[in-house]
Amino acid sequence: MSYRVRKNDNVVIITGQEKGKTGKVIFVDPDKGFVKVEGRNLVSKHKKPRSAQDPGGIHKFEGNIHISNVQLICPSCDKATRLAAKIEGDNKSRICKKCGAILEFKAEKTKKKDKEKTVRESKSSDSRVKRTRKVKEESSENKEEQN
Repeated sequence: MSYRVRKNDNVVIITGQEKGKTGKVIFVDPDKGFVKVEGRNLVSKHKKPRSAQDPGGIHKFEGNIHISNVQLICPSCDKATRLAAKIEGDNKSRICKKCGAILEFKAEKTKKKDKEKTVRESKSSDSRVKRTRKVKEESSENKEEQN
C-alpha cells in the first residue's frame, strides 16, 4: 500500500504518548506501515559492553509510530492536514486539503517490460525439468556482461 507521508516531511503526532508534538520523518516502512519521527517516541535499550571499543550503557533511539497516528503539516498554511493526489499528464502531485497548495511534483516512473526466460534446472541425474520465469531486462544484461 502506498502512503502519502514521505521521508523529510514535517508531521504532527495525533494519538498516543507523544500526542500534539511535531517532528521530521526520518524513516518510512510502507510494508509494515510504520514511520520514525526525529526525537519522538524514544526507546531505551540497555546494552552490555562487549569490548573496550564497544562501551555499554543505556542507548536511546527513535521507535516506530504507526503511519495512521501521524498527520502531515502543510508548509504553506502550517496546519495538520490530509492530502489529496492530483494527476496531470505524467505528473503526480500532493495537494493540501485545507489550503489547496501543491506540496510537490512527482514524475511517474516508466515501467520496463519483463521478458520471459526459459531456465533448465536439474531435478535429478536422470530427468530435467523445464521452468519459465520472468526476469527483468537489466538482470539478463548484467549476466551476459559477466560471462
